[in-house]
Amino acid sequence: MAFFLDRLFPFFLFCLLACPAAHAQLSPTFYAVSCPNLESIVRSAMSQAVAKENRMGASILRLFFHDCFVNPQGCDASVLLDDTATFTGEKNAIPNNGSLRGYEVIDAIKTSVEAACAATVSCADILALAARDGVVLLGGPSWTVQLGRRDATTASQSAANTDIPAPFHDLPKLISLFVSKGFSAQDMTALSGAHTIGQARCLNFRPHVYNDTNVDGSFAALRRQGCPSVGGDDNLAPLDLQSPEAFDNLYYQNLMLNKGLLHSDQELFNGGSQDSVVMTYSTNAAAFQSDFAAAMVKMGNMSPLTGTIGEIRLNCRTVNF
Repeated sequence: MAFFLDRLFPFFLFCLLACPAAHAQLSPTFYAVSCPNLESIVRSAMSQAVAKENRMGASILRLFFHDCFVNPQGCDASVLLDDTATFTGEKNAIPNNGSLRGYEVIDAIKTSVEAACAATVSCADILALAARDGVVLLGGPSWTVQLGRRDATTASQSAANTDIPAPFHDLPKLISLFVSKGFSAQDMTALSGAHTIGQARCLNFRPHVYNDTNVDGSFAALRRQGCPSVGGDDNLAPLDLQSPEAFDNLYYQNLMLNKGLLHSDQELFNGGSQDSVVMTYSTNAAAFQSDFAAAMVKMGNMSPLTGTIGEIRLNCRTVNF
């Protein structure tokens, strides 16, 4: 028996060293040896991007959300892939086309990371770190980003069209979409607080300010000034009326005043199950930030590609050749 174990142990050791598990666990120290300066590189680049344009913090956070929420792999950087003559990505899906932005920021970070640690860090992990840093730079909470994701070699425009919540969805539909991804209704309401920063296009809030009854009249009139009933689809308005460039809890106070910009925003406070959560977050900023951070960690852990699945893209816009 001892002889058998002596022969078997080297085999186990070989597998541990040479055969990484296909479903390895994420870890905050994944790059501690292979790319020890990763987080400082990402933080520096995001600091520059947000200093140049505050809105970029919101844009990168949204980019991360739209990447993670699409089946089947979650946060896999599939949203970063460009269309080609033989490949259809997610950038031109209905929720993304003409709306998602910040790709060039991720490109710049990837270039800096490659210069420091070639062919080591996935675009998916870079996006996860950049989203966290953008929130922090705008005054929001920090959280520990789990690392070790790999990048997808495929994308699904059809899944992006069906999986990502739309601005016209009602509360039951929103809850259903989030529950299907493993989130509770409260997680959904906390994550919706991301709308305390950033802007929305007239195309997405026009029906709410023209047709809905659960909207403050003066607020609707203000937003109609920059969003005509016809045309002006790309005109922008802040999602948070009071502090559009600060990550705070005023978004929830706006909802209680019927001043949510999107129909889907105001659905969170419209006589439904999330009214009490909105009320809590509106007066307890610490509770909101804590729950938001926890939900972001949960989002980042949704079915990631790890181990030998996927690849480490050398260019975030294209698969490796």
